[in-house]
Amino acid sequence: MSIRVGVVGAAGFAGIEVVRLVLLHPEFELVAATSNELAGKQISSVYPAFTGACDLAFSTHAEAPLKECDVVFLAVPHTAAIAQAPALVDAGVAVIDLSADFRLKDPAVYEKWYQVEHTATGLLAQAAFGLPELFGEELAALADRRAKGNGVLVGCAGCYPTATSLAAAPFIRAGLLGEGPVVADAVSGVSGAGKKATERTHYCFADENLEAYGVGNHRHTPEIEQILGIPGRLVFTPHLAPLDRGLLSTVTLPVGDTAISQAMLDDLYTGFYADEPLVSVLTGGAQPKTSSVAGTCRAHVAAIYNEHANVVVATGAIDNVGKGAAGQAVQCANIVFGLPQATGLEQIAIPA
Repeated sequence: MSIRVGVVGAAGFAGIEVVRLVLLHPEFELVAATSNELAGKQISSVYPAFTGACDLAFSTHAEAPLKECDVVFLAVPHTAAIAQAPALVDAGVAVIDLSADFRLKDPAVYEKWYQVEHTATGLLAQAAFGLPELFGEELAALADRRAKGNGVLVGCAGCYPTATSLAAAPFIRAGLLGEGPVVADAVSGVSGAGKKATERTHYCFADENLEAYGVGNHRHTPEIEQILGIPGRLVFTPHLAPLDRGLLSTVTLPVGDTAISQAMLDDLYTGFYADEPLVSVLTGGAQPKTSSVAGTCRAHVAAIYNEHANVVVATGAIDNVGKGAAGQAVQCANIVFGLPQATGLEQIAIPA
């Protein structure tokens, strides 16, 4: 029996990638894809890549049979998920939210960084954090609740937090972090800014240009600090690169009193991710590249010991639309429905 799927905000970059992954998924059946702006238009007329593969039309949010779905993906801006998730969860639906609305556990932190009141704090407390490699127990508990017929909610990690945290977590969770700031410099493709062009993302401005933005105040800062357990210690600087897709994060981690060697780091990282099907650890000095994970839900990570400065430099590469958004959302849904987490997810990037 297929799992009925609805995608809210299906016309955006993350939403349409969810649509693509659902159509390729052996257990999912796409029954609704919403866009108020494009309601009535065939998905294939807006995205010709779906020609011959999907004859579904976009519907409005209000008209879509979302409460009849088993799982609904919310690929919407922040605050929109707060408005829609409670009724769906009450109806027994598994909600996979790609926005920031249910990531931060402290509503006061959310309100500080997003400048809006969180009006679903009761549901916030129930949400599992959607980064399976680091919060698998939360997702497994959600799967038990859903199996009993309850509606559940996953707040998926953001793209920058995903790459940054996967790179840094093994070192930090091993208790090796020393004193001082943790510095994360990350570069993302333009698709991470969403479908609507701005003065930063319009082709004429983004092409042949590299720039930092959100310096000192980017909203993903508290999310990364929450994931890694380093409140008040993160210096996070995102950069925009003239790429369609791809994200690379470089994290500089101060070393504590424990003696570090490269062999120790390689063993630590390979052991930490040994049972994770969608994370690969690069050793022997190899470094992650965005092209190696493009179009997939995979992450490549590496950690190098810099003896000169006594720091570890950890790097992580993902596809910001894949592992950073839509692919990770499907990965979380797989876990919630008791499926192998890589089901329906492409694992090999186009090699050249």
